[in-house]
Amino acid sequence: MRDETQQVDGHGSNLAAISRRVVALMKEQYGKGPTGARTYHSGDLVVVLMTGGFTTVERTLIENGRADAVSTQRRAFQETVRPQMRQIVEEEMRLPVIAFMSANHHDPDLSAELFVLASKRDGEDEDVAGVPAVAVAQESDRTDQRAEPGTPNAARW
Repeated sequence: MRDETQQVDGHGSNLAAISRRVVALMKEQYGKGPTGARTYHSGDLVVVLMTGGFTTVERTLIENGRADAVSTQRRAFQETVRPQMRQIVEEEMRLPVIAFMSANHHDPDLSAELFVLASKRDGEDEDVAGVPAVAVAQESDRTDQRAEPGTPNAARW
């Protein structure tokens, strides 16, 4: 199946900035951040998909049948950083966020932050990208622009 996502001109740098800033916020506030993040944008939806963010304590709880405790803690944390997450997306996308949701998955270790943007007002340019876009963040924090296999023109660092 062909991947239909792509970066359009400068828009990929906004998505890359969202990935970098969300990872930095997680590291700052949680003590450990994800090892990778990818930000997608399509229409009024922005999704930050992260991997590798469980702490040693969380992994121990999950391995011993207490995934519920990890989920409860993660929900509380995500509610606490909600204003900062919204601010990151609003600044980078230049549109208000009207809804924010979070989800976590234990095996594999994934988390997602979902943002719904307000529609642009009449007379403004079309959607920031005009097409779905994707940007990838890696723990190495590189600034080169190499595409991953199957992801045309993905911004990666």
